[in-house]
Amino acid sequence: MINAAFILGATAFTDIYGDDCLRALAPAARLLGPPLTAEQLAAAPPPWLGEVEVLFTGWDGPHLDATLLETMPRLRAVFYGAGSIRAIASDALWSRDIVIASAAALNAVPVVEFTLGAILLSFKRPWHHARLIRQKRTYEPLRALPVPTGWRATVGLVSLGLIGAGVAARLRSHDVRVLAHDPLFTPAKCAELGTISASLEEIFSQADIVSLHTPLLPSTTRMIGTPLLERLKPGATLINTARGGLICEPDLIAFLRNRPDVQALLDVTDPEPPASASPLYDLPNVFLTPHIAGSIGAECRRMGRAMVAEFQRYARGEPLHHAVTREQLARTA
Repeated sequence: MINAAFILGATAFTDIYGDDCLRALAPAARLLGPPLTAEQLAAAPPPWLGEVEVLFTGWDGPHLDATLLETMPRLRAVFYGAGSIRAIASDALWSRDIVIASAAALNAVPVVEFTLGAILLSFKRPWHHARLIRQKRTYEPLRALPVPTGWRATVGLVSLGLIGAGVAARLRSHDVRVLAHDPLFTPAKCAELGTISASLEEIFSQADIVSLHTPLLPSTTRMIGTPLLERLKPGATLINTARGGLICEPDLIAFLRNRPDVQALLDVTDPEPPASASPLYDLPNVFLTPHIAGSIGAECRRMGRAMVAEFQRYARGEPLHHAVTREQLARTA
């Protein structure tokens, strides 16, 4: 039996794991105590902390720094039932050669689905037309505003990580041209995904719909500003389900004020949510959603079950399917 513990956010255990995951773990894991929050851990470290061999965590889990890891000398593996491990990882974690697995690939599934739906709908700009219908309380003939439709339109994907590559795969069943920009992908590797390698400038100049999937790193912060935005075609759509900090928000606001033909679908912003006085709430060509593209509701359990399956592979001495390396983390959000 392997000594296990759960330390994560107050509602994250129920959202991600739940009793069904505990039952699935029972044959190979000995649960040392009830699920704890990071705050409870800091306030009153349990006496069994030094016996923990595997840790299950998720949203609002503890930062695994040197101080905490010193209290867990037997820790050998961490299973993170959510997306990026950036909030919990530390140099000390990597120096201890602790195995860490993440459910990022499972969290990518609903983001891919959300993005694909947004792209397909954006071909006919339903949000724009619904707003006009509500205002005028009548239907009018189609305006002169260009509507690309889904036939032989051009979609631009910025980055081909788990989500960008997933969107590219789904778009292969549609009659569209897909441009992709990712410094880690050669033109041949892009072609394997059914995409055409392109620069950011080419994507913003040629695509009817641009979808952002780039991790937020120092090199990508505010990478989308006025020079790229001004290249967007008439009637284009910008979709962001990645990180709000990728876009220079003042530039975006100024651009959208001057270009009412362009619409922006923003599931993420910086800050999140926008300040109450932000013009993003008022611009008629901005459509905000509250960071719902990722796993919510029942989708969260998919991540927890994936981490249970990952633990079972670990217990059997088999290769993990969702292990994360330090190098991989450096390239992800």
